[in-house]
Amino acid sequence: MTDSSLLGVLRLLDASPSRTQREVAGELGMSLGKANYVLKALLGKGFVKVQNFRSSANKRGYAYLLTPEGVAGKAELTRRFLARKIEEYDALRLEIERLKAESAGDS
Repeated sequence: MTDSSLLGVLRLLDASPSRTQREVAGELGMSLGKANYVLKALLGKGFVKVQNFRSSANKRGYAYLLTPEGVAGKAELTRRFLARKIEEYDALRLEIERLKAESAGDS
């Protein structure tokens, strides 16, 4: 399970806690089994808690609420994700500059 999977699920649940596992899976392009696995991991880490919709006609409806640990975890995952993407961007930018210099020299 990757940080980006965890972060993606946390971001979706933060925006809309009533999303179903099937909706989470569809929005993130992952299998339902993986969505279930990630949610269980987040529950195990204490990042998310489950709340039943008592007033809902669908008694199987749940809300996945971020805990204070989940909010902090989301912030840390975001920081690491951003740092990794900045490194990738810098490496890609250097590669583009190198290729431009090579192609200018071939002309």
